Amino acid sequence: MRAVRERYPALTGIRALGAIAVFFDHFPPWPHWHVIVNVMAFFYVLSGFLIVRLYHEQARLTGEWLSKYFINRLARIYPVYFLLLTAVVCLHRDFSVPVLVSNYTLTHALFHPSTLIIQPSWSLTVEECFYALAPLFMILARRGGFAAAFALAAALLGAALMISTLDIRFLHTPAFVLSTTFFGHFAEFFAGVYLALQVTRLEQAGSLAAVGRWRTLAGLAGVSALILAMLVVYRRQPLAQAAIVLINNFLIPVPIALLYCGLIREDTALARALSGGFARLLGRSSYSFYLLHMLVIDSLSLPLLAAAPHDRPAVVLATLIAAWALAIALFTGYEEPINLAIRRKLKSRGAPLAVAA
Repeated sequence: MRAVRERYPALTGIRALGAIAVFFDHFPPWPHWHVIVNVMAFFYVLSGFLIVRLYHEQARLTGEWLSKYFINRLARIYPVYFLLLTAVVCLHRDFSVPVLVSNYTLTHALFHPSTLIIQPSWSLTVEECFYALAPLFMILARRGGFAAAFALAAALLGAALMISTLDIRFLHTPAFVLSTTFFGHFAEFFAGVYLALQVTRLEQAGSLAAVGRWRTLAGLAGVSALILAMLVVYRRQPLAQAAIVLINNFLIPVPIALLYCGLIREDTALARALSGGFARLLGRSSYSFYLLHMLVIDSLSLPLLAAAPHDRPAVVLATLIAAWALAIALFTGYEEPINLAIRRKLKSRGAPLAVAA
């Protein structure tokens, strides 16, 4: 397998932790155990950071640049999704044409109700919406600063909330917009956007590395405090939905971005652990794992658990190991080779190639 140059290796490793948290949320070792933190915020902040750090300085609203940018993004997201989606469709063979169209075009999570053939794929719609708007955000940030891009994203949230009051399937309700769409999650991406702009400035000045570890510790402390706040919220009935949205969508991205800043700039034990070879392998295969894990749970683990209900922790652990093994095989044998082949082809045509992260 070809070595991959990683500019921010600790951020690759942290993807593995996020994927494991998602797994335990979907298949907990104890039936009533639940991950209350917004794990997807860690991925959305990371996406905002990586896209802007890699493309901010070169973004253009020209046909040539946009075509190369979108093909690059498609190469990263779509091949594994297409393969697994097609496998599930061929096995079940009972999906209607509208369901197939919405799932293959990744527009399914913009509508409610909607059939998700691969359950975690709702977040890919969120990611794809950000990818589609990111060139505009980056150009606005270059010309008018971060505030201009943030203001546009906030205006898009306002427009989406207005549409959600029309009682139609598209964007459905305000709660749906805030929980399931990019518009509701834009602040998470923009925490990463802000971090990317700051890291770009520091790298250009040659002053990225920093002494100490206060950024990492402050980020961890902030995330921990908001997790505790969520525990308090979830203990009270009825649930305060406004508080959940405030914490998950708008508050927790700030300490996550600070934590990422520490992992990038500071030499800490956590950064070194997340930069290790095994952690990075898990992180690089985490996308395959993310799409695979529910398929493994539904097709193999739940039937096994029904036959051995008292062995739930062991079944969960075995499922985690099996899903990671399959994900690593899928990543090394399919996801990465196709991604690199498409990128090489684009590079040979003069496309901007992103450094893997």
